[in-house]
Amino acid sequence: MCRLAYGSPVARDTEETDEGEATAEDESTSGDLSSDVLESRGRATPLASSRFAAVTNRFVHMVELVAAAVFALLFAIGVVDLMIQIVQATQAGRITDPLVVIGFIDTGLLLLIIVEVYETVIAYTEESETRRIVRLVIYTGVIAMVRKTIIFRTGEYATSTDALLAATAYAVLILGLVGLLLVERGESRQLMD
Repeated sequence: MCRLAYGSPVARDTEETDEGEATAEDESTSGDLSSDVLESRGRATPLASSRFAAVTNRFVHMVELVAAAVFALLFAIGVVDLMIQIVQATQAGRITDPLVVIGFIDTGLLLLIIVEVYETVIAYTEESETRRIVRLVIYTGVIAMVRKTIIFRTGEYATSTDALLAATAYAVLILGLVGLLLVERGESRQLMD
């Protein structure tokens, strides 16, 4: 049985195609390809399993790209919608109403969340380092919590105790996310030094 090392030169009775896949040079000398083994990440896997994994990886990559396109489309629609809201509020004379302005800010922050989610999906498709992906997720969380804090209304809660509990929870979450962000930035600086 011939063993192929994943990402290394191919065994003696195979040749490498333009796509990097090993193929049999002569079936009579190589035997049944399904019995060949590919070493992947320290464990031996049948070649058929490796091919299936490659196909599913390509499928997942395509789905990630479709998701990125959906988020980009949502962002574009949201920007157009925000501009329409601003024009309508200006024409109606409500542009100075604090609740209307808070609504604009809420929509703008929601658009920033969409952008951060888009960036996270793109980072996954580019197989970026984990630190970058974690940083994007933290940014998304901070923006989401700031958005919740800006639109926070005590009147939406049954009692003032419920409102205080929600406000405390928001504050703790924001402080935790900012703390994570500061720790991550500090570690990034240490790695650069």
